[in-house]
Amino acid sequence: MASFVDRVVLHVSGGTGGHGCVSVHREKFKPLGGPDGGNGGDGGDVILRVDHQTTTLLDYHHAPHRHATNGGNGMGDWRGGKSGETLILSVPDGTVVKTKDGEVLADLVGEGTEFIAAAGGQGGLGNAALSSQKRKAPGFALLGIPGDERDVVLELKSIADIALVGFPSAGKSSLIAAMSAARPKIADYPFTTLVPNLGVVEAGSTRFTIADVPGLIEGASEGKGLGHHFLRHVERCAALVHVLDCAALETDRDPLNDLAIIERELEKYAVDMSYAGPEGDVVPLNERPRLIALNKVDVPDGKDMAGFVRPELEARGYRVFEVSASSHQGLRQLGFAMAEIVANARQAVASAPPKVAPPVLRPRGVNAASFRIRNEEKDALPLFRVLGEKPERWVKQTDFTNDEAVGFLADRLAKLGVEEQLFKSGAKPGDTVVIGEGDGVVFDWEPTMMGGAELLAGPRGSDLRLAEYIRPTREQKREEYQERKDAKAAARAELEADRKAGIWTESVQNRKQPAPAPQEADAESQS
Repeated sequence: MASFVDRVVLHVSGGTGGHGCVSVHREKFKPLGGPDGGNGGDGGDVILRVDHQTTTLLDYHHAPHRHATNGGNGMGDWRGGKSGETLILSVPDGTVVKTKDGEVLADLVGEGTEFIAAAGGQGGLGNAALSSQKRKAPGFALLGIPGDERDVVLELKSIADIALVGFPSAGKSSLIAAMSAARPKIADYPFTTLVPNLGVVEAGSTRFTIADVPGLIEGASEGKGLGHHFLRHVERCAALVHVLDCAALETDRDPLNDLAIIERELEKYAVDMSYAGPEGDVVPLNERPRLIALNKVDVPDGKDMAGFVRPELEARGYRVFEVSASSHQGLRQLGFAMAEIVANARQAVASAPPKVAPPVLRPRGVNAASFRIRNEEKDALPLFRVLGEKPERWVKQTDFTNDEAVGFLADRLAKLGVEEQLFKSGAKPGDTVVIGEGDGVVFDWEPTMMGGAELLAGPRGSDLRLAEYIRPTREQKREEYQERKDAKAAARAELEADRKAGIWTESVQNRKQPAPAPQEADAESQS
């Protein structure tokens, strides 16, 4: 079972925002007191934070999927939903956050340094927040937006001042055990060290850390052995110490040849330059200060070999130290030499002004559009794709089961200028319009759908512009026309019959009252 993991792929997702609430305030003698739906809570963020107590990425190797808490839905009586809790993920000091394509997102160095790996989604507005003078009682609310979801690569680069490099079984782990309180695994066979080891050394008033990686062999840059895979842990070091085995059992090996092979492998190793900063001041490993430690001089053969190769190494400009991890010979001098290099490097960093990348301000243009329309073609038919942060967010907030919410979306798009831009792009009524990448939201564009939803009278949750309209067929139009002709013919026939009966007045009352009898007429005249 793995006990040390320095690279993982983490799948993180922020919490989804809560939905807004649709509610109308009701109390005694006041049944319609206005909208009182609360807003939904925001989703929680996923944050990576440096913690000195965390030394490995093992937890994320076993559980790579992490999700923050969702926000609560809004409620009536103007009660807002609860915001989702932030998920804090502890990472070791020196963790680099990258995308799968290798783009560096953050370099987490220093206790408490944070990076938002996935932001939570925004909560939706309730109908109380959506009300206005023209839309006094909205029958809809906005939905919560899903949080960010992405995959990030975490790479651990140990924070060490001095790096020990060399062949397997050269004695690197033994040196760390002899110079510090670290207790790495030590055995008499190659590749005993399977993971990087760190140790703290104190020389005089200077305290620093040293690190070693699994031994390098020839062809490590091509994937042989283990050490080249772990060289990222020595990228932050100020100097290298070549640990050369002066008592190697192999007859075809000698310290000079070992040094040449290690130098070639270091030269082939590409230091991560993607986070070099504005000045690009990352120095390759083979160009950093180097010391030579001729190890195992307590063995007679080792002492003789050290005396043989030391003049050659000093002639090349190296500072050479004859040491023994078993007898602690020369370790004090080596420790003070390391401390001198570390002190100089720290002083240079402290005296140099901090290199801060100047902020780049890109103000938005006066006439810059917040969206764009891309002309496409699907099934030999034109397709218009609307892309932009606002339209895509508005679509996610819309409840398409509510006609009034769909009308509100149409009004927002019209106000943003989407309809006008579609006209300029050559769109015609009935053409397919998609909002967002991929499948997105597909609808048939109808220009009459845009504008003025708040001026339309209708029950809450409905929009008259979205009422189903069935276009009459030609046969139905003929039947309606024939019915109107028959009704007109019947009216003319009735009018002609009245005229033949002697009724010439157009008064409706006279037409309905019968004519008086002759006897009654004579009586009235005599009186």
